[in-house]
Amino acid sequence: MKNLKQRMQALALASVAAVAVQTAQADLVSRSLCIFDPIGASGPLFNVMKPVKPAALQWGVDLKLQAYTDEKIAAEDFKAGQCDGVLLTGTRAREFNKFTGTLEAIGAIPGDTELKMVMDTLTQPQAASLMKSGNYEVVGILPAGAIYLFTRDRSIDTVEKLQGKKIATLDYDNASLTMVRRVGASVVGSSTANFAGKFNNGSVDIAYAPAVAYTPLELYKGVEPKGGVFNYKLAQMNFQIIVHADRFPEGFGQKAREYAATRYEEAYELVRQAEAEIKPEYWMHPKPEDVAGYDKLLREVRLQLRDEGTYDARALTVMRKVRCRVNPSNAECAEALE
Repeated sequence: MKNLKQRMQALALASVAAVAVQTAQADLVSRSLCIFDPIGASGPLFNVMKPVKPAALQWGVDLKLQAYTDEKIAAEDFKAGQCDGVLLTGTRAREFNKFTGTLEAIGAIPGDTELKMVMDTLTQPQAASLMKSGNYEVVGILPAGAIYLFTRDRSIDTVEKLQGKKIATLDYDNASLTMVRRVGASVVGSSTANFAGKFNNGSVDIAYAPAVAYTPLELYKGVEPKGGVFNYKLAQMNFQIIVHADRFPEGFGQKAREYAATRYEEAYELVRQAEAEIKPEYWMHPKPEDVAGYDKLLREVRLQLRDEGTYDARALTVMRKVRCRVNPSNAECAEALE
């Protein structure tokens, strides 16, 4: 009798569990996530995103991952509704959320300490409204490292020597176009799909990119043997996951942002490894007396782009406050112009 009772209890529990599994499966929604990775489905970005799939199952979403090697097409398909979510660079993401798209503002985040403080701030639930713009919602931001100038000629080692040089410039990014023209260089319209090829084959003198692009995009072919990497952080690149908010369950965005925050250290480690892959002899170090001038130039252009509407003023204010917490002696901290 006792064994029969135990078997009945076990059967009842199994039935409840089966119903729970069926209910959970019934509640799942299937959604697509289009991932920009210049290498494709075997690339580093696509691999970094794979763990998102099991995490999303816990939030009621069965994500179908799809690789795109052309960022422009990925953005267009997302805009047209063919992708429920998309992974893009911060610059390309600006058309969907001006606030988060300003996180790549030139000179706005000088180092890893400031970057982590900004990212931690934006992960908080209080910042959720900033992550939304209409029906677009940024549900994750991953750091990709500092953006550096890559040159085919090491003698180009000051801003003055950039005059007349051909620079592969993202032609859809007004900030980049403004900066290149400001220093008197020549714009060669490019995209994330072709800038590396132009640099490597000598069509341009200079390209800008994070270190994580050095090996996958073979930028060493353009750097070797007479070139270098100018060790001055122009900006901090990031990748952003953006979704059509109404296609995802309530609360999905905040859960995804908090999950993305748990991947920060992994992203930082990938950046450190990428920077270590650049041979020491290829790093070009600016003179200390020149750095202050570069900082001033970037700030002037940053404020110009704010006034012209390219950058979001609120985002610039957040980043200025972070810079001033880290280095309160900066002149800008007294002026508070951002």
